[in-house]
Amino acid sequence: MSVSQDELMTIQEASQWASSYLNREVTASNISYLIQYGRIRKIDDNGNTRVLKGDLIKYYDSYLGKREINWKKQLGYDLNWELSFDNLKESDTTKHVHRLHPYKGKFIPQLVEYFLDDHIDDYKKEVYFRKGDIVLDPFCGSGTTLVQANELGIHAIGVDVSEFNAFISNAKIGKYDLQRIKRESDRILKMLSQRATALKILEFEEELSTRLSEFNSEYFPSPEFKRKVRNKEIDAKKYGREKEEVFLSVYEDLIHKYDIELKQDKAQTFLDKWYIKNIREEIDLAFSLINEIEDLGTRRILGLILSRTMRSCRATTHSDLATLKEPVLTPYYCHKHGKICKPLFTLTNWFCRYSEDAVNRLEEFHNIRTNSYQICLTGDSRSIDIFAEIEKENKEFYELLVKNKINGIFTSPPYVGLIDYHEQHAYAYELFGFNRRDDLEIGPLYKG
Repeated sequence: MSVSQDELMTIQEASQWASSYLNREVTASNISYLIQYGRIRKIDDNGNTRVLKGDLIKYYDSYLGKREINWKKQLGYDLNWELSFDNLKESDTTKHVHRLHPYKGKFIPQLVEYFLDDHIDDYKKEVYFRKGDIVLDPFCGSGTTLVQANELGIHAIGVDVSEFNAFISNAKIGKYDLQRIKRESDRILKMLSQRATALKILEFEEELSTRLSEFNSEYFPSPEFKRKVRNKEIDAKKYGREKEEVFLSVYEDLIHKYDIELKQDKAQTFLDKWYIKNIREEIDLAFSLINEIEDLGTRRILGLILSRTMRSCRATTHSDLATLKEPVLTPYYCHKHGKICKPLFTLTNWFCRYSEDAVNRLEEFHNIRTNSYQICLTGDSRSIDIFAEIEKENKEFYELLVKNKINGIFTSPPYVGLIDYHEQHAYAYELFGFNRRDDLEIGPLYKG
């Protein structure tokens, strides 16, 4: 392909150009992402990666910038687009403990901070809360309000009908011995790894991954395959189904070679249905090891890490993690990654990754947290006796509450008809034995 040298840019040059073009930071990683997922073409210039300025202009003009115009047409031109925080990277909107555990339906921390902090601007013309105030979030969810209140030195009370939501929220704002968490997570990971090695699960996964990588390199070369799909040169659904069938025989041979059992003996519960047999057995082992830990805080965080791991290890496709359809026990064409992906057979990699991530996030939050009080109570916001419940949990916070009262409410109500708040964490409710209160959800999806 013959192109003008003026059009060609290195990834770093493309990063600088795009930042100027969009008037917002665009990192080299952002450009690499566009190449990796076939959004723009990768040009090989004597072994060096280049991109075309025209490809970038075409991509950015097709989406970014137009979002603001389209939304303002629908909602009015007095819309404060800054509150979309469209300029932030995902790492900003999931900072420190906000990403300790996935949760559908939470708002981003910068939006909470905008209304809780003491600044004013053209839209926010008065200060609603000040340091030392007490704020109430009656639909606490995963605790975003509590965490941001802590950052600002504001006391906060959350209420939620979901026991698991309260578990997540209180885990985020707790104080911990991080070295102890690391020691205990290493102990659990060692036991899981020893078991997986003895059963040849790790050996099986390694050979399966190698064979799958070779297969994908041949039939789904990246990023060329994704670019052809986007340009409708390939029918991804049809092509992917064909290649699934081709690789299935390789998979079945390996299953037989390593004597891998896929299905559990029963399928009556969520844990029975949505986990490959070895994964389920590892969950039970990890849970029993966590329950041996005497320190409550360490036990709580490792329980949260196990829950996060379980969510990622369900027998489903990558694109269906949020909305489960049917269990998937064989390799499948993945629309998200544009290649054949496989189910998971052991917790070890994800438990290791999430343990390290959790410790890093807790440490990051520890370095900026204040000594203000936060707590999430389980109950119905309409009828719960907040004062009585706080008195049971924290005497000092109770005395402060009696003296100063609640200064105001900041919350994000449920997304009516869009989410089943209990069902999204069904695996955790079963494992931890939390009581479900689905009937108290406001406008749950299962009711239409």
